[in-house]
Amino acid sequence: MSDDAHLRVLNSPQFQELVRRRAGFAWTLSVIMLVIYFGFIALVAFAKPLLAMKVGGGVTSLGIVLGLVVIVSAFLLTGIYVRRANGEFDAMTARLKAELES
Repeated sequence: MSDDAHLRVLNSPQFQELVRRRAGFAWTLSVIMLVIYFGFIALVAFAKPLLAMKVGGGVTSLGIVLGLVVIVSAFLLTGIYVRRANGEFDAMTARLKAELES
């Protein structure tokens, strides 16, 4: 890519909007995941009796269930990001590319 094309991309309002929206969305999902993870760690540190409670009369504790929720939430948040990236962000990239090629 030539320096001129590189500068045109960096100075494009559509590119700046794409970067702003993508970064904002990624940071939002990251904060959500951090709250989930550190919330679980806080429960481990400060609410051991709560996490030791048995679920459904079996041998599984609430801590195991919440640990699985942490893992599943990571996959769900990743899926949410991929879905939006493949839809909205890819469309914005295609429009930007078409505009710069013309």
